[in-house]
Amino acid sequence: MNPWTNKISHHAQLGGIETAVLDNGAGRGVRVAWINTGTGLRYKVVLDRAMDIAEAFYNEHSLAWLSHSGVTPPQPFTDRGLQWLRTFGGGLLVTCGLSHVGGPEEDAYGQRGLHGLISNIPAEIESIIQPDPVAGKPDFSITGFMRETTVFGPSLELRRTISGTLGQAQIRIHDEVTNRANTPAPHMLLYHLNFGWPLVDEGTKLLWEGSWHAREGGINADTFNDENDFKTCPAPLESHSGTSEAVAIIDPIANNTGHCRAGLHNSMLGLTVSISFQKAQLPWLINWQHWGRGEYVTALEPSTHPLIGQAQARENKTLIFIEPGTSKTYDLVIDVMQ
Repeated sequence: MNPWTNKISHHAQLGGIETAVLDNGAGRGVRVAWINTGTGLRYKVVLDRAMDIAEAFYNEHSLAWLSHSGVTPPQPFTDRGLQWLRTFGGGLLVTCGLSHVGGPEEDAYGQRGLHGLISNIPAEIESIIQPDPVAGKPDFSITGFMRETTVFGPSLELRRTISGTLGQAQIRIHDEVTNRANTPAPHMLLYHLNFGWPLVDEGTKLLWEGSWHAREGGINADTFNDENDFKTCPAPLESHSGTSEAVAIIDPIANNTGHCRAGLHNSMLGLTVSISFQKAQLPWLINWQHWGRGEYVTALEPSTHPLIGQAQARENKTLIFIEPGTSKTYDLVIDVMQ
C-alpha cells in the first residue's frame, strides 16, 4: 500500500503538470508548463520555445545554467549569423536543428544561422495527461507539435512528448521528426543540455567515455589535451571571458543494448545527473565548456552529427535526408540520483 493511500484528494499534492503564462519581464506572454515529479525533481517546459526546458531543480539544488536573458519570447526569423545567441536563454535543454546544427554558413542551398530555427518555434499542444495516483496511474505527459516550414521549401514537423512517472526523478523525451513536404528534407539535430551551479562547481566530474578530438581553432586544444584534466570542472577562468570557449567532439561508447551514457557527478552534493541516448539515433556527443566569470557553464550535447554544419555534412555525404511522409525518432532520458 502506498503511504498516501486514502490521504490525498488531488494529484497535485504529489506532482503533475501545471501550465501558465509569464506576466513580467522579457518573457512576458510566454507559455510554460511546470512539471513536478514528486521526488524533488521539478522543471519548467517553455511551450513557446519548442518545448525546451529552462529551470530545473532537484530539492534545493539548481541543475541548469541560465543565461543573462533567461526566458524570452521566440524570434522565428532569427536565422542569420549569430542572432540565435540574442535569445539563447540557456536552460536544461535547448533543441538545435532541425535542418542545421553548427555555426553560421552560406552555400548554394541557402543561408543558415547558428544552430537552426527550431528553438524559436512555439508548440501547438496536443495533449496533457495528468497522473491519477488514486487509480494507480502514476505516469504523466505533455505532447506538442512544432513546424519548421516554408512554402516551396522543407517542411519538417517535430512532435515532442515529455513524460515522467510520479516517484521517479526522471525526464523522458520522445521526439518524432516528420517530413510533411513532397521532396526530401535535410535534417540535423542536437540536444544542447546546459548545466550550471551548484551542480557544476569546482571538482564536479564530467562523465563520458569515447574517443574524442578538440574542435579546431580558438582555445579548444588548450583545454582538450592529454595534459589537462578536462573532465574535472575548474574555478572560473579569466581565459574564458567573452567569447572564449572550448569544445570537444566525442564518439561515445555504447553498451550492449546500444545505449550511450553521459553525465555529471558532484561529490560535495552527492548529486549525479545521467543522460541516456541511443547510439543508432544520436551517434555523437559534444562537450561545451565555458568557464567565464558569471557565465559558468558546461553542456553535454547528443547529436546526429559532429558539429560540422549542413554544408560540410552535405559535402562529406553524411547529411541525413528524410523522405516525404517519413519520420525519424529520438529518445533521451535524464535521471537525477542522490
